Amino acid sequence: MARHELQHQLGKTFHACLTARDWQGIRNLLTDDATWTLPGDNAISGTAEGAEAVVERAKKIASYGVRFELLHILVSPENMALSLHNTARRGEVRLDEHLSTVCRLRDGKIASIETYLSDVPGMNAFFA
Repeated sequence: MARHELQHQLGKTFHACLTARDWQGIRNLLTDDATWTLPGDNAISGTAEGAEAVVERAKKIASYGVRFELLHILVSPENMALSLHNTARRGEVRLDEHLSTVCRLRDGKIASIETYLSDVPGMNAFFA
């Protein structure tokens, strides 16, 4: 299988595990020292360090009832990104953001995740 096909499959599997709340599945995709960085100033901002912390971050985001719509999987020579449209509602507060989750890969696993958002103030309000 070509490298870009493996990257694409890794992206599909990550998204499928996230939407299914398959935390062990996500853990299996990560290097032990994986990180996940999110912008903003809220309950999910900053950098989660280590695979267990990355899984906990995914659990926390999902606990808010976020719907993760996969728009595209993008690949570079070495890495992969997910283009997503995330939506949710918590009382009167709504989340409606587009984002790119850039995954740097090492040895066929996700070593780091950096998320780029279209609406940081909206994310701050939703994940307050």
